[in-house]
Amino acid sequence: MLLFISEPRFQSLGVAFYRGADCCVLVYDVNVQKSFENLNNWREEFLIQASPSDPENFPFVVLGNKIDVDGGNSRVVSEKKAKAWCASKGNIPYFETSAKEGFNVEAAFECIAKNALKNEPEEDIYLPDTIDVAGGGRQQRSTGCEC
Repeated sequence: MLLFISEPRFQSLGVAFYRGADCCVLVYDVNVQKSFENLNNWREEFLIQASPSDPENFPFVVLGNKIDVDGGNSRVVSEKKAKAWCASKGNIPYFETSAKEGFNVEAAFECIAKNALKNEPEEDIYLPDTIDVAGGGRQQRSTGCEC
């Protein structure tokens, strides 16, 4: 389970929501200083509520979102400042994103998935080379319907 924390209103969801998370994604708005200042509170609240077995090594990823707003002229949190915060918290991966434009979102989610899977036990998972989504491998019923 991946957990995204970007709004204080979600904090009230508590223990039941946080428990079992494999990675926590902290999202702030690069144009709103207060949202950046809340990162530490969100991180600490998550660790308290989720009570992971190894809080020092629990995987977090930070996304500085809305880099597309106003051509970057509204920005109040620099990339350097955000990276310094992430470094001070154990080198948390950091991505600058634009959800609206889709900028850097795929790279961020690949990192999130990799971090979430690091703590999973390795299993042999069978993935076929091809998957028949057209239903060509199904037997037709007498009605001619493939369902």
